[in-house]
Amino acid sequence: MDLTPTKRPDVSLLLERARNVLAIEAAAVTALRDRIDERFLAALQLILKSPGRVIVSGVGKSGHIARKIAATLASTGTPAYFVHPAEAAHGDLGMIQPDDVVIALSNSGNAEELLTIAPFVKRMGARLIAMTGRDESPLAQLADVHLNVGVAEEACPLNLAPTASTTAALAMGDALAVALLDARGFGPEDFARSHPGGALGRRLLTHVRDVMRKGETVPMVSPDASFADALLEISRKGMGMTAVCDDHCKLLGVFTDGDLRRLLERTGNISGLSIADVMNHSPRCIGPEALAAEAASLMEQLSITRLLVTDSDGILVGALNTQDLMKAKVI
Repeated sequence: MDLTPTKRPDVSLLLERARNVLAIEAAAVTALRDRIDERFLAALQLILKSPGRVIVSGVGKSGHIARKIAATLASTGTPAYFVHPAEAAHGDLGMIQPDDVVIALSNSGNAEELLTIAPFVKRMGARLIAMTGRDESPLAQLADVHLNVGVAEEACPLNLAPTASTTAALAMGDALAVALLDARGFGPEDFARSHPGGALGRRLLTHVRDVMRKGETVPMVSPDASFADALLEISRKGMGMTAVCDDHCKLLGVFTDGDLRRLLERTGNISGLSIADVMNHSPRCIGPEALAAEAASLMEQLSITRLLVTDSDGILVGALNTQDLMKAKVI
């Protein structure tokens, strides 16, 4: 069949069609508010009381939504994964255990693949939550709890392609996941642990000790070092500053390239100076156990680009600058 348009499409009609899709899908999601009731609470309690995992299943477009719901549950504190019902009927049913809860998605509630495995799921002792568009559907009748995600119409002009119905199912899945998140007391640090590769994970799990420079890479001189030696250390280590420490690495002060500029503005004669004569005796520091995001915030607050890192005894253990934080993708 040739699907090439035979005439130039009416742009205004296309835009109106697109707006109508959004209106229909928004109405479908809004209608779910009245279905957050005792049945929804029963589904939550089934999952919260289960010592097992949540298995989400569906076929076709419902299968795609089921995968997304499983992923959202897993990332928000409810162990979950997707099982395809056809594969379950050919061996993957062994992945489901008696302590698990199965969430089965089918808009019609007549999906043959789900109806085939549902009795076996129930027989092994697992609990079944169905998400369908009809309370009287076969799948709904088999379920321990049925969540009605039916819609008045699809956004497809033919009222055939799953559009509003899949949006509604996805929204109900999100509602379940977020309610479970709240019930479990799942917080930002928990979220970060399941998203270590994301921006939030980096901000909440990366500590100063993970990104700071250590050992020989940290610029450091003794208080009796000459001014020239201090400048050489600043140049050699490339951090635009040097720490000043005693023989036991206890931090005494800091001298930066900014201090150098200000010194040259005040006096043109720097010969004979030692670093102890010109260092800042109150350097800005942070501990190695602090979050790297805290270091970034402190630098921003103080309008500085580097920090020295000291332990609880004031011993210099490292240094970092904004480039180190950018490299670690903290900022």
